[in-house]
Amino acid sequence: MSQPFDLLAALADIDPASELAQARAERHAATQHTQGSYDVLFSQDDEDLPLAERFALAAQVAAWHGASSLEAHYRQPDQPNNARFAAGLAFAELLSLHPVDAAPQHIETLQTAGWSPRGIVTLAQLIAFVSFQSRLLAGLRLLNGEETASQPHAVAGKWHDAPLTVSGKTALTAFTQQELGWEPWLAAKPLQEFSAEEQATLAKFGHSDSDYFRLLGRNQPLLEQRTLTDKGIFYTAGGLSRAERELAATVVSKVNGCIYCASVHARKASQLSKDEPEVQKLLNVAPGAELSHGQSARWAAQIDLVATLSITPAATSLKQLQALRAQGFSTLELLDLIQSAAFFAWANRLMLTLGEPFLPEHTQG
Repeated sequence: MSQPFDLLAALADIDPASELAQARAERHAATQHTQGSYDVLFSQDDEDLPLAERFALAAQVAAWHGASSLEAHYRQPDQPNNARFAAGLAFAELLSLHPVDAAPQHIETLQTAGWSPRGIVTLAQLIAFVSFQSRLLAGLRLLNGEETASQPHAVAGKWHDAPLTVSGKTALTAFTQQELGWEPWLAAKPLQEFSAEEQATLAKFGHSDSDYFRLLGRNQPLLEQRTLTDKGIFYTAGGLSRAERELAATVVSKVNGCIYCASVHARKASQLSKDEPEVQKLLNVAPGAELSHGQSARWAAQIDLVATLSITPAATSLKQLQALRAQGFSTLELLDLIQSAAFFAWANRLMLTLGEPFLPEHTQG
């Protein structure tokens, strides 16, 4: 029986007999559903986001992220040329390069240009997915021994500082481990508008009551593959500890300025590592300051690689990988770290561009 196509294995030129290929096989769910997300995105062809526009947008996003082989894969000879596509491309540039600057007016601009709610969700997913894909490809190439342009230390990014959300709720102006709410800027799809089968899928993953997931559920086949990719990366046995996978998610969220994602995953990292002060130290890093400062050698080595993988374009180095190997990291652990970091290039971009966090009333004062 022939093996299913694996785009990233082909682009990273992974030897099927290598330790890296073995590690990816051990992480079968993550590998399968990363490809599955690609298959869904680039097989759907509908008026909400036609296939030709998907390839054109993906090629440009890959270029912004410095992933030349991925850009070449997506590049088509004919480029769309209309006002609606131009609005989508401007949104893609914002979300690729400056996701923390996304605001409700950017959603409104898309709607004015003729984008449907489902089209906007698919567009955001596509941009965020290619952001993930490009970083995972960079990490796989690093594990394959390829050097890239490097930056020794990445720093914390800026974050939102408005005191109120668009709807007037108390907004967050600092990173926290508190439990937060999140409100969408684009209406979530009402539960009753999903089919019985779709409602069962939402319920299976615990998404029925979540505005965020019912919003992403406007393209449910893609949401399902994304959820399975997430579970394959973060909830698998062996390899990197769960605490350190959650640490990676927190670091990426600091680079991108995503307070909501950081609150969820810092809390998990604290609970699992039993080291809340060190996690809080990471959250307290000011914009422009080094994220790894004052951390243990093991955590500092992880933070440095994850942070440089998260900037645009990614700038990891073999020296960073060697520092982790010197700490005793196996290839499987390194793959877990890279996949956890890459996934949050996807997660942060959705959270930052489709809505914003707020402080629930019961936690105030």
